Amino acid sequence: MAEYTSHAPGTFCWPELSTTDQKAAVNFYRTLFGWDVNDSPIGPDEVYSTFQLRGKSVGAAYNQRPEERQHNVPPHWNSYVAVASADEAAKKAASLGGKVLAPAFDVMDVGRMAILQDPAGATFQVWEAKKHIGAQIMREPGALTWTELHTTDTEASKKFYTSLFGWKEKTSDAAGMTYTEFSVGDTVGAGMMAMNDQMKNAHVPPHWMVYFQTTDVDATANKAKSLGANLLVPPMDIPNVGRFSVIADPQGAAFALYKPRG
Repeated sequence: MAEYTSHAPGTFCWPELSTTDQKAAVNFYRTLFGWDVNDSPIGPDEVYSTFQLRGKSVGAAYNQRPEERQHNVPPHWNSYVAVASADEAAKKAASLGGKVLAPAFDVMDVGRMAILQDPAGATFQVWEAKKHIGAQIMREPGALTWTELHTTDTEASKKFYTSLFGWKEKTSDAAGMTYTEFSVGDTVGAGMMAMNDQMKNAHVPPHWMVYFQTTDVDATANKAKSLGANLLVPPMDIPNVGRFSVIADPQGAAFALYKPRG
């Protein structure tokens, strides 16, 4: 078990689904991962659905905001990075060439956040925890285990994120692919790769991808397909690393499954 009571600044701490059909999406993920769901009111006709394992939070889902729909933002998973100050992180991101899509604001009494975009166009969130630390379970089956940047400019992205969060980067070539791992202290928790031609031809924008761990990638991928999802990348091995698959849920939000080697 990998349970958390806090997250170090600079680490990914919360996966959050923005979807066009909250009820259907919640049912899909609850069935796929065996998550429990706790709904909290966030307006007269809206709820925030928190996904749970063993009574502890692992992620959440909400219906897209009107401004997201107005800009034709597709369903997607948001990725939050823990920071000591959302205000300072937003200010620094702007000084490094990023965009502040939403300046720091309070989320009731649970935390303070900002929505940012890196110079290549990938969007992410920063989270200054108060009552809500983020995920209380990570890096075990049914929980977030990895977050990966797909970008059109790896060098600019390296410079931006290492400067913003103090990440250390390690880039290597394996199986004909260049891949970068980002770490905070001794914790390696994120990766980066250049977008392939298939993504570019499909006009997929730069983005962060969430990976959820599973005990059996093939079985979980097949289950997702039976529930109406599309397999964007069928289950395959990453030599000496593990096995993964990339899936689009029934509303179109992409995520990955992962099982570490051994």
